[in-house]
Amino acid sequence: MQYIKKSVISLKKDTYKTIEVSVGEALYKEKGSKFIGFAFPVLSEDEAKIHIQELKKKHHAARHWCYAWQLGIKKKQYRVNDDGEPSNTAGQPIYGQILAKDVTNILVVVVRYFGGTKLGVGGLMTAYKTAAKLVLDDANIIIKTINVSFRLNFEYADMNKVMKIIKDQNLKILKQQMELNCEFIVEVRESEAAKVEQLFRDLRCLQIKKL
Repeated sequence: MQYIKKSVISLKKDTYKTIEVSVGEALYKEKGSKFIGFAFPVLSEDEAKIHIQELKKKHHAARHWCYAWQLGIKKKQYRVNDDGEPSNTAGQPIYGQILAKDVTNILVVVVRYFGGTKLGVGGLMTAYKTAAKLVLDDANIIIKTINVSFRLNFEYADMNKVMKIIKDQNLKILKQQMELNCEFIVEVRESEAAKVEQLFRDLRCLQIKKL
């Protein structure tokens, strides 16, 4: 896992960017209003809902809790919410910063405390965009690989042959059952999957199945 911060890099086809830990309290002020940004790693819409509800309880005196999230690796889905602000002045600018950082499996929320002065459409868009950018600038963005899992079934007598490939290819063992008949579940980067599968098939002493 590689950490990056405040930089733009090119991703290989079997990697993606996300954040590992939550970050928050990024503050932007404009004409008395306070915009506070938060970012959370999430894997589902239900997780996102929980974080939003927790923020609403913590910042119950705020006027708006606007957000955007993006989920998925290859097939991405997203949602934006203006939470009572004029259409497209909050959720979409927040989502724009998610796209700018090229991150996924993430929720960004900007909490607004109204200061008594209306900012207008342009002012709101700038404020929500800036708060989202500030919190994402503070986040540790990490690169993760897209992985493929295989189930291996073989006899214990062939353990050394199997383990040699596992060690040579630096595979991660997710599960192992070692008896007279053994079963391993191993994980490999997607870009290396075809090569690794062929190495195991060439042994001709095991059964392999892609999960």
